[in-house]
Amino acid sequence: MNLGICSRSNDVVEPMVKPQWFVDCNSMAKAALDAVISKEEKKIEIIPKQYEAEWKRWLENIRDWCISRQLWWGHRIPAWYVTLDDDQLRDIGSYNNHWVVGRNEEEAISEANRLFPGKKFDIVQDPDVLDTWFSSGIFPLSVLGWPDVTEDFKTFYPTSVLETGHDILFFWVARMVMLGMKLGGDVPFRKVYLHPMIRDAHGRKMSKSLGNVIDPLEVINGISLEGLHKRLEEGNLDPKELEIAKEGQKKDFKDGIAECGADALRFALISYTAQSDKINLDVLRVVGYRQWCNKLWNAIRFAMSKLGDNYAPPAAVAVDQMPSICKWILSSLNKAVAKTVSSLEAYKFSDASTAVYAWWQLQLCDVFIEAIKPYFFDESKFESERSAARDALWVCLDTGLRLLHPFMPFVTEELWQRLPQAKGTERKESIMISEYPSVVNAWTNEQIESDMEVVNSAVRKLRSIRPQSDKNERRAAFALCGADDIAKLIKAYEFEIVTLASLSSLKVLSRDDDVPRGCAFDVVNESLSMYLQLQGKLNAEVEREKLRKMKEEVQKRQADLTQIVTAAGYRDKAPQHVQDLNMKKLNECMKELTIIEEEEIKLERTIAEQN
Repeated sequence: MNLGICSRSNDVVEPMVKPQWFVDCNSMAKAALDAVISKEEKKIEIIPKQYEAEWKRWLENIRDWCISRQLWWGHRIPAWYVTLDDDQLRDIGSYNNHWVVGRNEEEAISEANRLFPGKKFDIVQDPDVLDTWFSSGIFPLSVLGWPDVTEDFKTFYPTSVLETGHDILFFWVARMVMLGMKLGGDVPFRKVYLHPMIRDAHGRKMSKSLGNVIDPLEVINGISLEGLHKRLEEGNLDPKELEIAKEGQKKDFKDGIAECGADALRFALISYTAQSDKINLDVLRVVGYRQWCNKLWNAIRFAMSKLGDNYAPPAAVAVDQMPSICKWILSSLNKAVAKTVSSLEAYKFSDASTAVYAWWQLQLCDVFIEAIKPYFFDESKFESERSAARDALWVCLDTGLRLLHPFMPFVTEELWQRLPQAKGTERKESIMISEYPSVVNAWTNEQIESDMEVVNSAVRKLRSIRPQSDKNERRAAFALCGADDIAKLIKAYEFEIVTLASLSSLKVLSRDDDVPRGCAFDVVNESLSMYLQLQGKLNAEVEREKLRKMKEEVQKRQADLTQIVTAAGYRDKAPQHVQDLNMKKLNECMKELTIIEEEEIKLERTIAEQN
């Protein structure tokens, strides 16, 4: 036979049959099920929606709920056993009809007198306590003063949102809803947000015996491998488990855990919520966000140096009079604000964090700050551009920090406090009580965003074709334009392209012009190709490989699109605008292939001449 042994005391665990208190949950479960599933009586939204099926599975198969627990702590069950003087059996629970229930002992005695008029008796309260989930289930009620109808109860019940883990959807959430509707007259909250469960980087459940438990404070403050071992030794693992756990720690944290700070950990966990079921937490990802915090700090420090000590931000910025690069960053900021706010309202926290991160990193730091640096090199030039850039930069820092604050509260508070205050406005004591950003319609400029998309693509292509050994040398570049509007666009943004791609010059060419010999090449789109003048001879094999990869990439896109448009029923089922878009993309692929094939011919001709 299997004999149960207590792991702490080594005593034999002996089951004992004992009467228990149960709750009939049938009617309460039906009401709680309808509150989530029923279209007519729906009162609660579960996020993510996929867990409504789990809610339905539990509550459609409800059973009586045993609420008796033989523990020393907890809410004592409010039931008293009545022992009459003439009872033959004197043990508690001997007669099922001798139980009375009341809010306190006085009510219990009163109820006993009603049941057994004129008889002498003693009463004793049931020594069992309520199931912890029962006590937790009345939490939304009890914190507001229930059973008394307090002002707090009338004002705040039902509450708005519950945030918890999906693993206790039934054990806690469903119990709160059942008890809230039964005892409080309404559901306890309108929305339930269920976060993923955190596991280790390998997807394993965290366990002391595996040594893969990650303490948030150790990620925030950092800890050595020896410190991790010491924490294990202070626990109650047996020697064999201790050795296994230490080996696990050596494998996963051979250098310990680096100090990451609360902001980096918070941002990492938020970004991980895209995994709605479980988070495979890799500490290295948290370290990456710590490094991004450092980059953010340095970017703000650089920006503050460009604003100057005497800079006073205007109450409103004149966007129409700004350079295109300033108009673009404000328009892209608008888009980031819209995406972040809409994602937060929809509880898509990962999408919100991605929108904030992408704007700060890819648009503000990588493009805008780099593009405006020349405005500050020479005080005798770019006076109006420099003034506009300062205003745009301040708006970006102030709005961007407020946008980022819920995700990284500490570093944003510290940096925001250092920003100068706009004229005619009263400074808030803290960023957390300042107004959260909203869309400013005057900043939106779709045309400039479209133009800058082409510009940024051209810059990326120029950077990619520059040899690694030649990163610090400024080279001449050429833009071969297949359309007048593209040529006009490149000329308008020549200064930004030269700055961002670290060029000595940029010349716009038409299809009739000859590209100078010895240039590396890449295609931006069907109407624009970029060339970079290289020093010395072209490396034939390197250039051939680049063209081959370009060609394969375009051919794959073409094959995928061809498969879509030739699929059975495509012309009947696909909307006309989708068909038009796919046909346009196919034509673009064909034009790009033509350009690449022409470049292959030119390359072979150049190589032959070099030899």
